[in-house]
Amino acid sequence: MKQKFSTSWKSSKQPRKQRKFRANAPIHIARKFMAANLSKDLRKKHERRSFPIKKGDTVKIMRGKFTKKTGKIASVSIKRQRVSIEGMQSKKLDGTSVNVWFNPSNLQITDINLDDKKRLNSINKKLKSENTEETKNAPEKK
Repeated sequence: MKQKFSTSWKSSKQPRKQRKFRANAPIHIARKFMAANLSKDLRKKHERRSFPIKKGDTVKIMRGKFTKKTGKIASVSIKRQRVSIEGMQSKKLDGTSVNVWFNPSNLQITDINLDDKKRLNSINKKLKSENTEETKNAPEKK
């Protein structure tokens, strides 16, 4: 793997190259790494397994100290590939509270924020394209 980021690079068995790929990825590609799986009812509704996390989504924490707690996404750091959640804080020794940052792979989306029209369209386009393919492949009724 070269020094610069290569979009044509597929994969490697070597963990160091996998880590390097994620660390050196430009923001538009690193954004795709920031996805979390959907809850069962959302999977049925949107017909997909995972979705990129965005501020305002409600998530359930699946791993770590805050397991099974839910909260809204407060901020997303693509550069750090971490997410902070409202109300999830830990205390420092001097008594101040700091936000806890989570890896999106340890979260499950329970409610999607659909205020963004572009995000809403991306969901609807996928559903529409699948429905049109099904109608084309279905036998015609006479």
